[in-house]
Amino acid sequence: MSVGILGTKLGMTQVFDQESGNAIPVTVVQAGPCIVTQIKTKETDGYSSIQIGYGEVKEKALSKPELGHLNKAGSTPVRHLKEYRLEDTGSYELGKALDISEIFNLETTVDVSGKTMGRGFAGYHKRHNFHRGLMSHGSKSHRAPGSTGAGTTPGRTYPGKKMAGRYGGKQVTTRKLKVVRVDAEKNLLLIKGAIPGKPGSLLSISPSKIVG
Repeated sequence: MSVGILGTKLGMTQVFDQESGNAIPVTVVQAGPCIVTQIKTKETDGYSSIQIGYGEVKEKALSKPELGHLNKAGSTPVRHLKEYRLEDTGSYELGKALDISEIFNLETTVDVSGKTMGRGFAGYHKRHNFHRGLMSHGSKSHRAPGSTGAGTTPGRTYPGKKMAGRYGGKQVTTRKLKVVRVDAEKNLLLIKGAIPGKPGSLLSISPSKIVG
């Protein structure tokens, strides 16, 4: 268990490996600045964690309970709050900004969570990668789904059948991505490969959870 950081996806570009000269596709992330807005301990809450805030907004954008919660930490009004569980919270202080260079380095692999791009109502082929039918010889089943279940028994379509419907717009996590560069002055992270969401979307970046 380790602390992560909230950020915004800016877009994709490429950088070059100085040793091999290979082009590396990277996603640029505005990581922070994030402020510690709450510290939980086993004595007071039953578990240890810290809550961080990201995205400054005007006071009128928040409710009075939200402003009261942030005022306890001496934090400016922020839009997003996220909690990360930790074994020990002794090194964190309320109202203190997190330094991304202390969390991430070039040897770090990260898990990135975000909401995928919404694609609206999509058909079978786009949503589930179905194969199409014949395009010639009188075929009338070019992009048709085919059978959706047996007839008399069970006489219905089973729940969970892959069919047309709303595609994208879901919270997903892409795991074990490599950090290529860390710019602590500008709060920028360059992460190898693609990550969920469109430019401007909110992301949660944390060191990878190694299972097993």
